[in-house]
Amino acid sequence: MTDRLIRLMRIITLVQAKPGILARELAERCETTERTIYRDMEALSAMHIPIANMGHGRGYRFISHFAMYPLNWSDEEAQAFVHLAEVMDDIRPLLKPAFESAYEKVVASNQKNKTERVEWSEQISGLFQIGMSAWQNDKEQRDNSLVTLLQAGISQNTIEAEHLSQGTKKIVRLDPYGLIPREYRFDLLAYCHFSERLQIYEVGNLQKVRILPRTFRKDDFLLQSHLRTMGASQGQERIAFKIRFSRDAVEHVMKQRFLVRPILTMEPEGTLLLETILSDDHEFMGWLAQYGPEAEILEPEAYRIMMKERLERWQQIYR
Repeated sequence: MTDRLIRLMRIITLVQAKPGILARELAERCETTERTIYRDMEALSAMHIPIANMGHGRGYRFISHFAMYPLNWSDEEAQAFVHLAEVMDDIRPLLKPAFESAYEKVVASNQKNKTERVEWSEQISGLFQIGMSAWQNDKEQRDNSLVTLLQAGISQNTIEAEHLSQGTKKIVRLDPYGLIPREYRFDLLAYCHFSERLQIYEVGNLQKVRILPRTFRKDDFLLQSHLRTMGASQGQERIAFKIRFSRDAVEHVMKQRFLVRPILTMEPEGTLLLETILSDDHEFMGWLAQYGPEAEILEPEAYRIMMKERLERWQQIYR
């Protein structure tokens, strides 16, 4: 049994070190037969180690972004492995001489990996500031959700968190596709395992975020479909906007980055006509407000009237 465990760990290391390695070469390096390698691969699959045979002559490789180094352990798995030292004296007669030194190296590498993650998190947290709620006391501990989401996004690990929505909290399980910077916050574009679709979450509403030992692969088709509709929910009405920007605002608008590419038309007078279809009208109207009188809503008529009424209320306040 011990020999097989050592061989399984060696197979994982070899596949990671040389993606596309053939069963024949694995058998040679592990000093066993190809038939044994095939049985070992079945055992690894049963253990949810994502190694796949890519086809004839293409060998084995990890799917997704799974890796054993840095060790992809949960805290519980790491703690359980460390406890093996407590029974080492009892089982030492059954072990090969090299096992103990191999065990020590694995524990050391895990400790180094954990230290590096802490240092990396501290450095990243100094680069991003997501602010705090107006009611929150400065002495209260800040939530480190953004840093955790960055880690999960880079390693492509699923996360679990508490999501605050309309005054209630619920547990969500998400695949973090990417962070979207807003003027005063960050939003997370993520695939929700419960609703089975892409959604946008305000990072500030995600609490107690933890990384799960499950990896994911981004669905590019799903992502592009989502971006084309600006995160519209199923059945939610999409709105066609037509905005005219003055000549003074053209250069600034042309430098803006959009999740969905709008149609831009330069008019003979030097003004710019922007046309786009989206569902998040609140976000768009907030962005449009920064241009003041340099932006005119042409369509839809209802939003033109809405802007006019808003300006009249402002005028009454400042009159």
